[in-house]
Amino acid sequence: MTHGPDNSSFGVEKISTWHYCLSMTGAHQTRASDAFLRVLRGLLRPLVRTMIARGLTAPVIYALLKRVYVEVAQESFGLDGTPPTDSRIALLTGVHRKDIRTIRAETDDGTADARRKSALLATVIGQWMTHPDFSDATGAPLPLPRTSGDAPGFERLVQSVSKDVRPRTVLDELQRGGLVTVRQGLLHLDTGTIVGTASSAEKEAFFGANVGDHLAAATENLLSDTPPFFERSVFYNQMTPDAVDEIEAQARAGSQALLEDLNRNSSTAHRRDRDATGPRQRYRLGIYFYREDAEKSVEEQGGEKT
Repeated sequence: MTHGPDNSSFGVEKISTWHYCLSMTGAHQTRASDAFLRVLRGLLRPLVRTMIARGLTAPVIYALLKRVYVEVAQESFGLDGTPPTDSRIALLTGVHRKDIRTIRAETDDGTADARRKSALLATVIGQWMTHPDFSDATGAPLPLPRTSGDAPGFERLVQSVSKDVRPRTVLDELQRGGLVTVRQGLLHLDTGTIVGTASSAEKEAFFGANVGDHLAAATENLLSDTPPFFERSVFYNQMTPDAVDEIEAQARAGSQALLEDLNRNSSTAHRRDRDATGPRQRYRLGIYFYREDAEKSVEEQGGEKT
């Protein structure tokens, strides 16, 4: 990073030098911005593919992007603990002050509610798979009666997670997603369909939460001198499809075992600390595996074939 001269010793004789520093800083920032735009282009490509598939046109995204710019500037770029003014937000974002006033006056668009709903369903499923009252010694979820009084049952499961949502509402959502079936009067959690068969709305909510948290962690690591979050990957190219098949199978098995182990440990800690006082935090560990043809990878990144 280029720094200007010490303000305490700034004088007339240093004006030309200061202007030179500003010019060099501007040139450096322009080169850095151009480089990051190339990075951003690569990040946006799969996202734009999703937008087009969902019928979202560029003007709709422009409007959304302006809103997000204003929201982030308002949340993260205040001065001395004071929220930024419309003028400061306009300076930071390039959004017109008239649009800023309109955006700041808008109400929530329902995104927060969608995330809370998805988090609730995921927590219910997680408790069903880990809590000793609702799973067997091997960790498999037990068939549950819908109502059971004080005995383990679905209503008690939901109420152990939240008393603000009716168990019937949760059950309807799980059944609609194909995650729960009724057999011989008992509710069965189908663990084989937990991944990949949820409703479109639930998939989108998980997409936003999972990719959003990964990108948030990567952003903090990029902007911090000391990266605060664990973020690692392994990658190879020019491998045969059969070899990648073997690696993917190994990755799936190992990742699933890790996630299930963390789920059990987290569930135990959550129950243990339920009545503890003090601050609270959340966490998310995400694991992904991606593969594609080597030629396609070079072309999409705008690189040259070697």
